[in-house]
Amino acid sequence: MKISRGRGRPRGKYRSTADSRLLQYLALISMKYGIDSEKFFDSLVEAWKRQQSTCKSLLIECRKKTRNCAVLLITSSCKVVAQFSISKNILEEINPLKEYAYMNARASRRTMLEKAEKKHLQIRDLKCGMKRINLKAKVIEIPKPKSVITRFGGFSKVSNSSISDETGIIRLPLWNKQIEMVSVGDLIRVKNARVVTYRGERQLRISRGGQLSVLENGGFSSEKL
Repeated sequence: MKISRGRGRPRGKYRSTADSRLLQYLALISMKYGIDSEKFFDSLVEAWKRQQSTCKSLLIECRKKTRNCAVLLITSSCKVVAQFSISKNILEEINPLKEYAYMNARASRRTMLEKAEKKHLQIRDLKCGMKRINLKAKVIEIPKPKSVITRFGGFSKVSNSSISDETGIIRLPLWNKQIEMVSVGDLIRVKNARVVTYRGERQLRISRGGQLSVLENGGFSSEKL
């Protein structure tokens, strides 16, 4: 049910630290239960005005009301989700949860990306544009190196090797000393790599500051870039 609250108070800059923390917490609840922040806040206001409201699986009750604030209780299947005091000024705003819901969503996405970057992926998981890739794979081909001119006018050797795991095969360009580090059949570990497309072919490239390690009987030797 949509509730009109007029123009409301100016956002953000007039809130206390306690109010900001409460709004961030409420935005987290709405995200956890898959509820649009505006609908969730409207349900809080409805409970404030009419003693009780529902929002998906949540029951919201106004346990106490004074001139300046209200104490709201949120339960789900008879289990307490939250109980808090919220000021009348906040309840008269127009969806103050929106900005906090956006910040929480960004933080959640960033956390998920960081977790994905830390774990070892498989070749089938690799998509063009992905960065900070960690991967273990077996070297299956090391073509004869070619000399190429770098953007600085010098010469480097490169071999477009192929690596594989149980999920697929991908090209991995090896440069200079890296070519001498590995042999066909080696199990290698690549850290901080990125996925690009070169001449229509997907490639895994070790980024500057990345690492190539050759696993040998439980030990390894490594070459930092």
